[in-house]
Amino acid sequence: MKTYPELMAEAKGRIREVTPRQVLDMQARGVQVTLVDVREIQEVNAAKIPGAVHVPKSHFESRVEAQVERDANVVLYCASGNRSVFAADTLRTMGYANVASMAGGIRAWADAGGEVE
Repeated sequence: MKTYPELMAEAKGRIREVTPRQVLDMQARGVQVTLVDVREIQEVNAAKIPGAVHVPKSHFESRVEAQVERDANVVLYCASGNRSVFAADTLRTMGYANVASMAGGIRAWADAGGEVE
């Protein structure tokens, strides 16, 4: 039996995390980044990062392959950076090679000066 903190720590050990500043820097350098929002539709309707692909965590495994190319440079985000850790771990398991979770989620993105609509 494992606790949520144990599951989170294990998943973080298998994935790469990036900060919003690192993502903004990648974009500024012209690096193609596919942002994937794993929040639920009500959250997305309140605020989103322009151009992000929406694949809710509740349907993630069954929908992601149709919306995100396997060879894409993927950065997943949620509200605070927890669901995106598990989604990144799932993509890693599914064979996606260039995947990261954005630490702090959309809240940290906005705090770092990232555009939100």
